[in-house]
Amino acid sequence: MEIKIYEGYDLEDIIQKAKKELGDDIKILHYEVNKERKWFFFGSKKKYKLFVELPEIEEPVVQFDDILDKIEDIIDKKIQQSIPSVQTPKTPDHIKRSELVESESFSEFTGEALDLINRLLDLDVLPEVAKKIVKEGCGLDIDTNKWDLNTLTSKDALKKGVEKYIKFTGPFDEGKEGLKIITFIGPTGVGKTTNLFKIASHFVINKKMKVAVISTDTFKVGATQQARIYANILNIPFYSASESKKLKSTVSELEGYDFILIDTVGRSHYDYWRIGEIKEILGELTDSMEIVLTISCNFKNEDSFEVVNRYSTFFNIDSILFTKIDETSKPGLLLNLPVETKIPVSYISTGQRVPEDIKVLKPQSIVTYLIGD
Repeated sequence: MEIKIYEGYDLEDIIQKAKKELGDDIKILHYEVNKERKWFFFGSKKKYKLFVELPEIEEPVVQFDDILDKIEDIIDKKIQQSIPSVQTPKTPDHIKRSELVESESFSEFTGEALDLINRLLDLDVLPEVAKKIVKEGCGLDIDTNKWDLNTLTSKDALKKGVEKYIKFTGPFDEGKEGLKIITFIGPTGVGKTTNLFKIASHFVINKKMKVAVISTDTFKVGATQQARIYANILNIPFYSASESKKLKSTVSELEGYDFILIDTVGRSHYDYWRIGEIKEILGELTDSMEIVLTISCNFKNEDSFEVVNRYSTFFNIDSILFTKIDETSKPGLLLNLPVETKIPVSYISTGQRVPEDIKVLKPQSIVTYLIGD
């Protein structure tokens, strides 16, 4: 408690002065009356001393959660501005696909080339991607002075375009020397864990390789248990590491292995902080590992490009692994994403069975998924 003292010869004046300075609700503790003697005359004068309690100043309560939220918003905006965005070409909403094929956008094509473009558009292949891919299998028709297929079949034409514009990694063990670390990242629900163990099963059962699995997913209920069951079936070591130091020490103990496959927690591509946590756990090992982005074929084009944009902010993506091809009737994403982002493709998941339902992606397999055998 702090006290302020007022002095004067009129008590009421002193009280009014205190109220003026401290407000009307002042708390008077007490007052004293002293008599001052006069030097040249007999008698004395009353002098008052007023003791007033100073009001307590309420310090603002610091809400740390609110402060953190504001900081996160600021950082999110900064990150958003720095994302190297891959824009998704869009088809105008008011133009139907059949009208689009006949529009000026495709006026340079004719005959079977135009038919193939139409088929690709129906599979949600982006217009600019369809034009680019099909044109590789075309020659100039003398009669119409337009592009038409110069291959025996539309599949051959499509394959030429795929080989031209899409890069393929081949199997992960191709050309491997020494220990290879592969980390699987991607949004929730795309099947990272299941497909990681499909690949692990292939290496263990068919290639007789030494494989270890490390999971950094300590958030999802049952995730570690599911992975441990898979590992027990394959009789391979399984570890859990939720921070960088633990992950680094675990990897150092596995130097004699052929492969270390790292499973990460699924995070929304809009959640920068959580994706950043994955990067932090991987730590300095990030530079010595191969990063595989797992994306579901049933994603919309806009969503898939956004996933690449967001994850690319934190990781150098080495390849894309497509999942759930069996759950979509319009797999245009198989062309759109690798053509526009120029990121190589590696594997494709064709179902739920472990280890059967996964294949190495090749030009011919993309053609087959798009327009059949």
